[in-house]
Amino acid sequence: MNVRRSLLVVLLLLGLLSPQSAISEEKPLWELGIGAGLLRMPDYRGSDESRYYVLPYPYLIYRGGILKIDERRISGQIFKTDRVLLDVSGYGSVPVKSSNNSARAGMPDLDPTFEIGPALRIRLLESKADSYKLSLALPLRAFFSTDFSSVRREGWVFSPRINLEKKDLIPETGLNLGISVGPMFADSSYNTYFYTVEAAYATAVRPAYSASGGYSGSTLTVGLSKAYKQLIFHAFVSADFLHGAVFEESPLVKTRTSVMSGFNVSWLFSKSAKTVTSD
Repeated sequence: MNVRRSLLVVLLLLGLLSPQSAISEEKPLWELGIGAGLLRMPDYRGSDESRYYVLPYPYLIYRGGILKIDERRISGQIFKTDRVLLDVSGYGSVPVKSSNNSARAGMPDLDPTFEIGPALRIRLLESKADSYKLSLALPLRAFFSTDFSSVRREGWVFSPRINLEKKDLIPETGLNLGISVGPMFADSSYNTYFYTVEAAYATAVRPAYSASGGYSGSTLTVGLSKAYKQLIFHAFVSADFLHGAVFEESPLVKTRTSVMSGFNVSWLFSKSAKTVTSD
């Protein structure tokens, strides 16, 4: 695995394999550590072929007033009230070599991609007594691909999510639960990048296909985390359901349920004496 691909996998590990804090509480301004994770993910949503990734990664948390680097994202805060937060954040995905994927054999490779854009986050319910928080996230992101010599905008994606975070799921065990669920909507450019088959690449078993924009499936993610002394353990399973998606009939969709899973452990070796209220 080359360095560029490794860096993109690290971003996925940081975004998908990390614990979530359920309730507002005092935490160090910054924390520093290292970790290692195992990730199994499909080549793309709808692919029936998956890859395993094993990588070390840096663990860095910064809970500043504007810039935040946390377990899930790097974000810049734009506006915040007690219940509403508007910030900017991003996401990335690894490249796919078409020669390694039977559905895409003979087609151009999929370059690494990244998304960036604003997200409105609304706290719906929170109970400190019962240690849970229910929130709504409304991220709208521009989607780009890159071969590291140029960057191309490939479309837009909107993926609202309902997030439930429950701390100490089994009393006094320190086991935390996170659940995220919601639909995804993308424009035709976004779906074209993954699911269109140009006439030049059509075969007897892979007819030409033009993807349109609209409903692009739904995602359910369930994660568990636990801290023990200076160690943090986390495991998750995420499923994409493509039934009813506008590109469901693409010959590149080989399964309508794609599953991603992973596990990681992080070791925290340093933290600030100064604390801030984290939510």
